[in-house]
Amino acid sequence: MSRIGKNPISVPSGVKIDVSKGNLVTVKGPKGELTQQVNPDLGIEMEDGTLTVTRPSNSKRHRSFHGLYRSLIANMIEGVTNGYELSLEVVGVGYRAENKGNLLILTLGYSHPIYFMVPPEVGVETISAKGKAPIVKLTSTDKQLVGQIAAKIRAFRKPEPYKGKGIKFVGEELRRKAGKTAAKK
Repeated sequence: MSRIGKNPISVPSGVKIDVSKGNLVTVKGPKGELTQQVNPDLGIEMEDGTLTVTRPSNSKRHRSFHGLYRSLIANMIEGVTNGYELSLEVVGVGYRAENKGNLLILTLGYSHPIYFMVPPEVGVETISAKGKAPIVKLTSTDKQLVGQIAAKIRAFRKPEPYKGKGIKFVGEELRRKAGKTAAKK
């Protein structure tokens, strides 16, 4: 049996889970509402504040779906109760980040600034302090969406290995390379 799939999910108070026909799971909580279509072969059972995902057989396909959908539902519950937050650091001389509502304006050493419209489901905030690299903070109830938006923003200027300039996740360890050394005389 799947190690992840067999674990029951505890549903905190204030979270309402509705499973409709065709296994459409809707999770409502204090921070919002999320929906996910679950494979119709899998069973979803709710009892005594715990949710369990069951599978009909031990076929490879059912085993892979079992753990996947259990994790997706657990992430949805976590998202509507606590939410998810990712922070990106913009490192480089002259590199700037600012936001106007959900419009993120990045100056990354190109001949033009980059305007990126963040979806309304994701909150964006920029923090600029003198002498420190600007930080872009993304918050959302949807773990997948906040990760995808962070990856798109990081792709505008990935960190390079020599000076470390670019956009990186806060706390990310970069593999640094030594630069050229002077020729011996």
